[in-house]
Amino acid sequence: MHAPDYAALARIALGHITKVYPHSGPQRLTSASDWLPPEQAHPLFCGSYDWHSCVHSHWLLIRVLTSAPQLAEAEAIRRRLQQFNDADVAAEIATFERQGAGFERPYGWAWLLKLQAELLSSNEPAARHAAQTLQPLADRLRQRLTDYLPRLPYPIRSGQHNNTAFALLLVLDYASTTQDQPLTELLRQRSLEWFANDVACPAWGEPGGEDFLSPSLQQAVLMQRIMTPEAFGAWLAAFFPHLANGQPAALRQPVSVHERSDGKLAHLDGLNLSRAWCWFLLAQSAPYLQATAEAHLQAALNHLQDDYMGSHWLASFALLALEAQRSLVSRNRSM
Repeated sequence: MHAPDYAALARIALGHITKVYPHSGPQRLTSASDWLPPEQAHPLFCGSYDWHSCVHSHWLLIRVLTSAPQLAEAEAIRRRLQQFNDADVAAEIATFERQGAGFERPYGWAWLLKLQAELLSSNEPAARHAAQTLQPLADRLRQRLTDYLPRLPYPIRSGQHNNTAFALLLVLDYASTTQDQPLTELLRQRSLEWFANDVACPAWGEPGGEDFLSPSLQQAVLMQRIMTPEAFGAWLAAFFPHLANGQPAALRQPVSVHERSDGKLAHLDGLNLSRAWCWFLLAQSAPYLQATAEAHLQAALNHLQDDYMGSHWLASFALLALEAQRSLVSRNRSM
């Protein structure tokens, strides 16, 4: 078992959350005067190559602060949180208004709400300050999400940022933390409508060459989250009927990564990490899956900093997997 090396993960994130360039981010322009440099468009989250990576790198830092507040890196995290201010949040909101309803939908929205859930759960004064400051943006994105989900006729079963199940998983954390029953019910209702009746998943389209999420596994973990253990056991047996026999084979073997300096191809390291996260969670219901999870984690864990195209975001997915692994091991020891 690899215990999370919180100090190392924090150093990775601290090294890029305020690194503005290189930068990738869409801006919808109606004239040349609409263009803003990243520091002005996103004064709070302008680093980490793109907006959503900066947001979830901040989530990583709050997890480190919560889990290991004694680390030397914790002071740098506290200083960063103390820099959150109303003017920067207002500028972030203004950019969302200018960019329109589809900007960062749903991946960035979900990560922002997960970040806010982490801030709200913290006892750290700096985190509480940041949560209070960030709440107006969280409120805007919650509203965008609740406007969007009822209009979405079909789930998006993609291996990239627009995956529906992954976003719902993250937002469930916010709904739970804030005890937001209307949001919880909407997430549960849509999840069941979209995924509860799926059976005999072949996973034939996986992996995609630029994927960092497994649509099949994200869906399974979402169902695990919202169903009772008994109901989920029956659902999983119908969804993956040959899971105990090593099927679907496409999901059980770690993927190969051949090019880490290409941002899209580097997604595959993230796929191994996000699969590991899912397999560790599913191993709570089917213990024989732990070995599959371990293999995926091992395939990616030594490549978090091979190239900036991965290092600006992979650590967050490594932490998801490592904490799921630790939770599973602790659970097994207590049984």
